[in-house]
Amino acid sequence: MKQGRTILEAKRFGCYTCYPDTPLVEAAKKMVAKDVSCIVVIEHDGYLAGIITRNDLLRGYLDHDDWQSMPVGQYMTKNVITVVSEDLLNTVANLLVEHHIHRVVVVREENGGRKPVAVVSDTDLIYHMMKEIE
Repeated sequence: MKQGRTILEAKRFGCYTCYPDTPLVEAAKKMVAKDVSCIVVIEHDGYLAGIITRNDLLRGYLDHDDWQSMPVGQYMTKNVITVVSEDLLNTVANLLVEHHIHRVVVVREENGGRKPVAVVSDTDLIYHMMKEIE
């Protein structure tokens, strides 16, 4: 990481997505099936709308007896910290620490909007820290 590697050089691209009107239960099923801790929420045109995490699912569960039918859009985080694929891994590390978050969404700027292409987590960064010392 210290050598100035970019996200593009270090991250496999792709992310799991859902829509704001997706029921929480469907998001939970996808997280379990894919063994991920978040799903990127996109508008029907593919632009970034937010992110739903395991913690957001727990809030929904605690808030409503019928949590399964509640829409993702009601519990997602709308102000998503994003980066572009050319950003350095150190930039990502600084954002995670500064904002007390576990992941950022890598986006591609397109027509004035942001299209998600990947998620970079603290786990990804720890992996690259360990690769440095091997």
